[in-house]
Amino acid sequence: MPRPILLIHGGAGDITDARVEGKFKGIKDALRAAWKLLEPAGAESSSSALNAVEAAVRSMELDESFNAGYGSCLNTAGAVEMEASLMEGRELRAGCVTLLTDVMHPITVARRLMEKRRHVFLGGQAAQELALSTGSEKLPAGALVTDSARQALREFLEQEAKGLDTTFARTELDDARTDPKGDTVGAVAMDASGLIVVGTSTGGITGKWPGRIGDTPLLGCGTYADNTVGGVSTTGHGETIMRYNLAQRILGAIQHQGLSAQAAAERECQKMTERIGGTGGAIVIDHKGEVGISWTSRRMAWGYVRDGIIHYGINHNEVFQEPLVAKAE
Repeated sequence: MPRPILLIHGGAGDITDARVEGKFKGIKDALRAAWKLLEPAGAESSSSALNAVEAAVRSMELDESFNAGYGSCLNTAGAVEMEASLMEGRELRAGCVTLLTDVMHPITVARRLMEKRRHVFLGGQAAQELALSTGSEKLPAGALVTDSARQALREFLEQEAKGLDTTFARTELDDARTDPKGDTVGAVAMDASGLIVVGTSTGGITGKWPGRIGDTPLLGCGTYADNTVGGVSTTGHGETIMRYNLAQRILGAIQHQGLSAQAAAERECQKMTERIGGTGGAIVIDHKGEVGISWTSRRMAWGYVRDGIIHYGINHNEVFQEPLVAKAE
């Protein structure tokens, strides 16, 4: 019987030193909020992996340290447009939504779509109507916009006006705000039955055109789950990840070439950046429950829980550990 495992990321990009503490806190908060739904005591339901992935992503969607939900990047019109996807690996059911505005939890809207068992992907007004008709609260216009996101957009537009290259949204000019090019959030879980579930949520990239759709809601790019192979959630420069089909390439390396989850993630992230130029990262759990974590960006926030220990990090070749439950003094 597989040991349950929950693995999450909080985005890859040029994350500044000033943002590391907030990333770490958000990662650990999300793991603690979600693990109780996955561990054996809370895993009696066949939906335990789904519940854990949704809870982890929802936690990060509430946290300004991440580019998802509250704190999302702004498009050139100064508005938030969000997207998310959720997939389970037993029946390969999925829900994908894009161009959501003024609702708090895109990942929950993606789950509601998946549970309808009719369509896989909805966007724009149709996705908005699904959200509002299935319990999402309509927020006041601009409620998800943060000061750091406004600052990131100002800096992006200044760079464009100067004729600087913004191809990969490299606008890391200030330590006091969210990195505009990564920070997508994602989670992969395996429960005690071997069910793999993956969820990913994002506000996109700063300075995107209104109506732009990224890799996050695209199966095989931002998200994929198959119990017979594994599950992947990706993060980074969306146009690069879409062109490379990163999630599916990683799973293909596991399935057809016999690579471990770690080796497959490392190889395909590196090959993507070498081929296209943009950076990104991925988290992976394979069908044996082994973990893969890799990125070509400067940093990627990540963490996982196994056997009562939180493992987490943000820099290459650096791992921290702490007990899931703090010891009483």
